[in-house]
Amino acid sequence: MLKHIPSFFESKLFILGIVIVAHKEITYHMKATLLLVLFLIVTSCIPTAIAPDLENGKIIRAKKFKRKLPNRYAYIFTDSKKADEFYHYINTKYNLNYQYVQSNVPVIINEKQFYISFYETDKKTQTINLIPILIDAKRESNGNEAVLRDIYSSEWNRWYVILLITAENFQDGLNPSYSHYKEVKEFAESLKDEYYRTSNYNQTILQASNK
Repeated sequence: MLKHIPSFFESKLFILGIVIVAHKEITYHMKATLLLVLFLIVTSCIPTAIAPDLENGKIIRAKKFKRKLPNRYAYIFTDSKKADEFYHYINTKYNLNYQYVQSNVPVIINEKQFYISFYETDKKTQTINLIPILIDAKRESNGNEAVLRDIYSSEWNRWYVILLITAENFQDGLNPSYSHYKEVKEFAESLKDEYYRTSNYNQTILQASNK
């Protein structure tokens, strides 16, 4: 449903592929050869860092996910919407009037008081692209200039929402050992699902879902 935004490198390859196919002066066999080279470039990428796809959500220690985050359990999920979309969603859903939207928002889960807080952070996927490196190495060995340095590597960011839920007695509601962990987890999942499927944060609809 929510995928990463293609890197500049990937976009250039896609456009180049279209140009090759559409070019009338390139023979059929030459087109096939060039498209094969593009395919090899795409499939010969060695990842040096991978940002996980957490579209289904995952409960882990936030600090383990990223060191700057608190050392407590969090419900983490991929967020490919525009910047600050989750902020606006929470603000509208709980009628916060842009006050303390990210910290200690009071919610009721199975008739018990809890507080939600959240962070937004990113991780990078980085790859080394072997084919351009090998092509330039061959060119340089023949006394020619390297021309593909711009695509030796590629990277893109994937963004996440880090959701924390605290009980009224300050216990970590997402700790698997917490007595009401199952209900809290289900609440976090339903919040994520509603956010994913909602594009227009209509206050009436969202407030109705709180009841």
